Amino acid sequence: MTDQELDQLRRAKWHLDGRPVHTLDDARSFLESVGFCLMYPQRPSVLAPTFIGAWVGSDDHLPPWQQAFADPRAQEAAELMVRLLRDRSAYEANLFGENNAFLVAGSIFPYFYAMAGERNPKQAPKAGPRSEYSELACDAFAAIQRGGPISKQKLQEVLGGSVSYGALDHALGELGVKLRITRVDYNPAEGSFWDVLYRWSPDAVREGIELSVGEALSALLSKYLDCVIAADQQELETLFGNFAPRSRIREALNALQAARELEFIRVGKRSLVQLTPARPEPVARIPAAPRRS
Repeated sequence: MTDQELDQLRRAKWHLDGRPVHTLDDARSFLESVGFCLMYPQRPSVLAPTFIGAWVGSDDHLPPWQQAFADPRAQEAAELMVRLLRDRSAYEANLFGENNAFLVAGSIFPYFYAMAGERNPKQAPKAGPRSEYSELACDAFAAIQRGGPISKQKLQEVLGGSVSYGALDHALGELGVKLRITRVDYNPAEGSFWDVLYRWSPDAVREGIELSVGEALSALLSKYLDCVIAADQQELETLFGNFAPRSRIREALNALQAARELEFIRVGKRSLVQLTPARPEPVARIPAAPRRS
């Protein structure tokens, strides 16, 4: 395979070949096909599709999140993305900062929850010197747990008018990293709406809790390689290193290779790993009928 052929396969898979994703059904199909994607291009770049790219049908002059507010294409793509959140076809995760959503398909989300989510999601987080949560994040969780789904505007009022939107966004980001909460809706008048994840999607959370980390990571690595066609180990570690130790990523890759789920392929001058293609089932031979004498 050449580098150009690999690029063409990815562009077709990621809907960058002039086939824009504009309907809800098309958006569901796209996200289920790729498994997970960024909302906007990331800098430094990450080998992953983007939802804005699929909506446009091209990767030409796509806006980063800093410019999305001024780009009509980004606003329309965001409206379609929110529709996916509403019907639980997609979930957001805070892997690349508070402003660039990482979208996960509904069918893949339990595996992602097993990697990043809390094993006891109903237990309220506590602030402290060794805690991952600030006092404001703990207060926000309690307010969402008590009154959600709740808009960010209403949440600010509940927490006190002195809380700035910037501080509240940071607190929501702390909760989002551990999948404590999820954005479930948006409207221009009130902004984003949030709910505790275990209440919004109890089945997905329950399934994620029952999965082992190794099982979940193997499934996510396999789905990612299906999405990008082929990748090198550095590209895999760049993405998955956001929520898993690199040593565990290497262990999962070695286990998949030992099980012959993965194989190496030469692409240009690089040796990349890909999913082992399915072998065709042998065709059973039908014995010839005996000749009549």
